[in-house]
Amino acid sequence: MAYAAISKPSLHNNAVLYTGDASTQAVTGVGFQSDFTWIKSRSDTYNHQSFNSLTGATKSMTINESAAEITISGLTAFGADGFTVGTDAQCNNNASTYIGYNWKGGTTTGITQGSATITPTSYSFNQTAGFSVIRFTTPSSGTGTVPHGLGAAPAMIFGRILGASSWQCGFTSLNSGLWTSILTINDTAAELTSNAAYGDTPPDTTLFTMNSSNWGANQDAIAYCFAEIKGYSKGGTYLANSDSNGPFCYTGFKPSCILIKSYSGGSAGSRNWMLFDSKRLGYNADNNALKPDADSAADTSNYIDFLSNGFKIRSTDGNVNTTSENYNWWAFAEQPLVANVGSSIPTTAR
Repeated sequence: MAYAAISKPSLHNNAVLYTGDASTQAVTGVGFQSDFTWIKSRSDTYNHQSFNSLTGATKSMTINESAAEITISGLTAFGADGFTVGTDAQCNNNASTYIGYNWKGGTTTGITQGSATITPTSYSFNQTAGFSVIRFTTPSSGTGTVPHGLGAAPAMIFGRILGASSWQCGFTSLNSGLWTSILTINDTAAELTSNAAYGDTPPDTTLFTMNSSNWGANQDAIAYCFAEIKGYSKGGTYLANSDSNGPFCYTGFKPSCILIKSYSGGSAGSRNWMLFDSKRLGYNADNNALKPDADSAADTSNYIDFLSNGFKIRSTDGNVNTTSENYNWWAFAEQPLVANVGSSIPTTAR
């Protein structure tokens, strides 16, 4: 018997490429109306801009900076099959090339509150794909619990207040799943083991915990929550071997998007985040990287192979593979891997 958790992943997350024209243009081909869109110029040194359906079009929180939310003529409207961009060069400079990553929520009523101490001001969730975006006000002090709507415990959360603040990025794959540390996507810092942004409490199937001491008190905030879905999304870690025949990471699907960050050991605190996707795919290992903590254009060095069941590191570069360093990763599917129930899961590349 075969399984396929989500038969067509691009109906839930999808990336599109486009070329800027410095005028208003509709970017189509996403396949759905996005609730979270991340735009980056591939050819120029512009910031990573993020937009969501809750704070609304033209409102961006820069991924690679801790600056407060800005209003720009970047993404100016969410559409049924994509989005519209305006004249701001960050999203639409003439002749510059761009990529827009998109995730679908869709359910905006009926979230399970459980014993939450914080009621969201708005939200959109997609239990099928394990994604939600939640807007809420942080408590005046201490911790609070926030409903995430997924029906499964999130394994990755990117969150921050709309005012000036670093991103609070929690992962189940870090620190034995205790949620006692975070990474900050807007800088190269290693794992922050003394940060209690998530209250030193793993999320459950209904709630995640947040600490106002780290997020900020009485602040408007956004959280992007992701659960692992078999055959569609998965996170993990690997230990570097500093060899071009690098570690193999099993995902259970052909990846469409992979995010990697060194988090401990060696020079982990000086390593860039690395973002790869199949839309800009050359031929293995010619898969260009974007760096979410930097405004730089695409890095054309060879780093990884995309495989039918995961990915393999093909570089000794410190951002992906230096001896004694541990790396965290998260991947989304382009195509599920169909496997027989009971078949063994490989731990090395075939």
